[in-house]
Amino acid sequence: MLGVLESATQLPLWAALAASYLLGAVPFGLLTVRMVKGVDLRSVGSGNIGATNAMRVLGKPLGLMVFLLDCFKGYAAAGLLAPLVAAGGALGPVAVALSCGAAAVLGHCFPVYLGFRGGKGVATACGALIALDPLLFAVGGLVWLATLKATRYVGLASVLMGVSFPITAAVRHPGDRPLLYGMLGLALLIVVRHRSNLARLLRGEEPKTGGPGPGAVSANSASVAGTEDPPAQTPA
Repeated sequence: MLGVLESATQLPLWAALAASYLLGAVPFGLLTVRMVKGVDLRSVGSGNIGATNAMRVLGKPLGLMVFLLDCFKGYAAAGLLAPLVAAGGALGPVAVALSCGAAAVLGHCFPVYLGFRGGKGVATACGALIALDPLLFAVGGLVWLATLKATRYVGLASVLMGVSFPITAAVRHPGDRPLLYGMLGLALLIVVRHRSNLARLLRGEEPKTGGPGPGAVSANSASVAGTEDPPAQTPA
């Protein structure tokens, strides 16, 4: 199927990047909560538009669906749109896929439809990684799970998952500079987008998933991939 599309459609790089950004900017969490509950996701919980806040409002099944939709945005950009870019440009296939995936992540973080105020981009980044190299995603997922189990800090788990991406890329694909630089950029973006979580962690105010007390984030509302801040009104 993809081969038929590739032969029928050849996109210039700028068109693929623009399409990737606009796809990444689609706020599936906001739209789903509005359709199901009739409320603006930005006005409840953490105010973030991503899967974690959607899960707080919708519950785990629909929250997981939002996570998968956000993940698909990255996969579609890096795995479906990137192969349609016309060959012969300055960038190779890996660099094109990285660029399209990055455009989708930036779209999620800074959506033009919402005044450039979006989510943290982890789910969309995971989708792009699955298209690039599923093992990078798998190792990152194991790091996320191990960190969450050991510390119960969702934000910290997401940051360490991001840090694992360039390390795994360097080990698995030595000498592939575009991929390494792309993973370094992704790690930096994840750290920057979680700076508020890290600041609360240093102050001892970051809630733990499933921990006791009013500041804890319950298991049913815990992050799928650490994409949100905990609600500001319930500090640990």
